[in-house]
Amino acid sequence: MFMRIAFYAPMKPPDHPVPSGDRRMGQLLTRALARGGHQVDLASGFRSYEGTGDPARQAALRRSGIAEARRLIAYYKAQAPAARPDLWFTYHVYYKAPDWIGPEVARALKIPYAIAEASHAGKRDVPAWRLGHRGAMLAIGAADLIFSMTAVDRAGIAPLLGARQQHCDLPPFLDVEGFAPPSAQAVDKARPTRLLTVAMMREGAKLESYRRLAAALARLADLDWHLTIVGDGPAREEVAAAFAEFPAGRVRFTGALPLEQVARCYREADLYLWPAAEEAYGMALLEAQASGLPVIAARVRGVPDVVQDGQCGFLTPDGDIAAFADTARFLICDSAARAQMGLAARAYVRDNHGLDRAAMLLNRGFAQVTRPMVRVP
Repeated sequence: MFMRIAFYAPMKPPDHPVPSGDRRMGQLLTRALARGGHQVDLASGFRSYEGTGDPARQAALRRSGIAEARRLIAYYKAQAPAARPDLWFTYHVYYKAPDWIGPEVARALKIPYAIAEASHAGKRDVPAWRLGHRGAMLAIGAADLIFSMTAVDRAGIAPLLGARQQHCDLPPFLDVEGFAPPSAQAVDKARPTRLLTVAMMREGAKLESYRRLAAALARLADLDWHLTIVGDGPAREEVAAAFAEFPAGRVRFTGALPLEQVARCYREADLYLWPAAEEAYGMALLEAQASGLPVIAARVRGVPDVVQDGQCGFLTPDGDIAAFADTARFLICDSAARAQMGLAARAYVRDNHGLDRAAMLLNRGFAQVTRPMVRVP
């Protein structure tokens, strides 16, 4: 079932220069679609994202989005029917990044419209966000097919869906082969336990997570550990300040690293820590587990969809610094438990969150909405 797929990510296109989990998943989706046998073309680099709650800015973005939709419709209609897309695929639709383009193009070309990772929460229907919120609702309502990546998102959009719409699960995924497990060797009990965190440094939830991590580790000053932090961003000074009280050499900041070097950091670590404040699901949690690391994170939003609590690591109550610290103490002190959980984590990610499985789930969803279509001449 070969298709030409027009791919669009209104929050951040997969070729955006600034790294993030959202960009990473966009890149992985294009790879999974190609793995499934399809030709994937980036339809537009237009960003509808507005993160401050500015209605005037949102209105301007809507106008620009509609203009871009009209441009694309004219462009596609000028092509031979066989060269036009067979399906429109939008990644990540929510109140801060509605899709003003996909529904219009799909309707004009009479092709299916699919969304992966659509989110909805009624509490966002307030003046500051109303236009984006309702724009996202319109896109969700127009979709023929929606892939939900977490149970939270699935439940959130369910009330918006009609009988004609197909709703499928697509758990977050990655290329497992890009992350090798640590070499099998005896643990050197004379060295510190190597802790790792990989995350962007920006205001809001990320900075709050870093502060929670520092507060938790402050309770473990009596243990022998070393923390490596991989990441960078506009809040780097605030993050550094959160860890300023630790003795010199106990916390190492690497800055942003290429993915190959990040994978090496995973291989060299013993335990992955991330308090996960407001985390959608956390790509780094999957990467760590794929590398054979047990993880400790908060039980929040989509994190339970990517971490099996008690088998591949532990999930603690959101914001409970004492519980996070106590759980970290247990795994820092028990290398056998770390090793057992690390093996389970890699097997779990390989079997449930790999690229091949994602390609299969995508194609299974497409089979429910693709059919002989009358193309617009």
